[in-house]
Amino acid sequence: MTETADTDFRHAQRHIRLDTILRLRWLAVLGQLAAIFIVAQGLEFNVEIVPCVSIIALSAALNLALQTVSNPLQRLKPMQAAGLLALNIVELAGLLFFTGGLQNPFSFLFLAPVLISATALPARLTFGLGLLAVACASVLFFFHLPLPWDSDDPLVLPPIYLIGIWLSIVLAIGVTSLYSFQVTEEARKLADALAATELVLTREQHLTQLDGLAAAAAHELGTPLATIFLISRELEKTVKDPSFAADLKTLREQTQRCRDILSKITQLSSEGAPFDRMKMSELIEEVVAPHRDFGVDIKVRIAVAAFAEPIGSRNPAILYGVGNIVENAVDFARTTVEVNAWWNKDTIELVISDDGPGIPPDILNRIGEPYLSRRRNLDDGGGGERRGLGLGVFIARTLLERTGAKVSFTNRTFPEHGAVVHIIWPRERFETIETLEETIG
Repeated sequence: MTETADTDFRHAQRHIRLDTILRLRWLAVLGQLAAIFIVAQGLEFNVEIVPCVSIIALSAALNLALQTVSNPLQRLKPMQAAGLLALNIVELAGLLFFTGGLQNPFSFLFLAPVLISATALPARLTFGLGLLAVACASVLFFFHLPLPWDSDDPLVLPPIYLIGIWLSIVLAIGVTSLYSFQVTEEARKLADALAATELVLTREQHLTQLDGLAAAAAHELGTPLATIFLISRELEKTVKDPSFAADLKTLREQTQRCRDILSKITQLSSEGAPFDRMKMSELIEEVVAPHRDFGVDIKVRIAVAAFAEPIGSRNPAILYGVGNIVENAVDFARTTVEVNAWWNKDTIELVISDDGPGIPPDILNRIGEPYLSRRRNLDDGGGGERRGLGLGVFIARTLLERTGAKVSFTNRTFPEHGAVVHIIWPRERFETIETLEETIG
């Protein structure tokens, strides 16, 4: 029931394939050549063809060199990918310098490399690329060659309009990059948290398989041990030499001891298997028992009902999920945690509450999301703001909901204080959960 380490599921470095960058750069080369050809030949505008084609040729040569020297499928380090994206910005700035600066409608392509970085690279590199793009746009505001246009009717844009273009580029880079980064980061967090959930389920499944493996091993070893026991007993009857008889007796006794041990393992596997049926009260006691020695009074109340007590499987997902919520309640409680349960013919309800500070209003509607926590840092003596991954509650909620439960988080009504967690199962679903595979599905 412990919090999962941040480094287990979240990686400090993010990688992007060289092939991805090269595809984007080749697309840019083809697009730039097409634009120059259309403007120069189709529209018959006066374009600085030689310097523009030279810049494009250098870009194409670099692409060819990277494809030849490096494996296109290799994953670049963040700094390497950021360097190539920065080169894209500089190349675009060079082309815009010879084709009108910010008056060129293609100046908004400054946004593309920054957006790519926002979705694939760390925030600090995205911020650096954004600053580079803004710096290039600022230089082009003052220094650039005239926009290719009809020489008989030159286009002259007022300075206030150019300022608006510059400002729109800056805002577009900032707003869209920030939005893309946040959306991508949320997707990463959710994917990492789901991976953590699947890992917990896998570990639980491996634990539950140990009993089956033990029973199988006991069954397979039982036959050869029985054979050894019978042969040693017959030999003991026929051998007259006292020394050999004593050794055979020891062999028979140790063989019988092995058979007894295997018999106990088989009995444990059959009588205490992880999917044995258990009453609701027994499930609650098994979850609560490990947390009774932490200085917090845990009160368990089972309501008297007209219907028989529900009996379900000893499901690892339910044990882990409810146990994690009880653990959190004990961590945050001042003196008391209450666990109340009642049921009828249709539903089973479990309510876990504590007398702690409760759930802060700003995260009450988001509780249960991955990487959302205010757990106190143990290194500062218990003081300061609670912080952590928040993966525990996310995993618990996910596991419980996969068993058919509906989980909700509230606070106690004023003047009382503390958090309240409601878990409600359809009774039929709770009593028919049989296997972990069904929970995973």
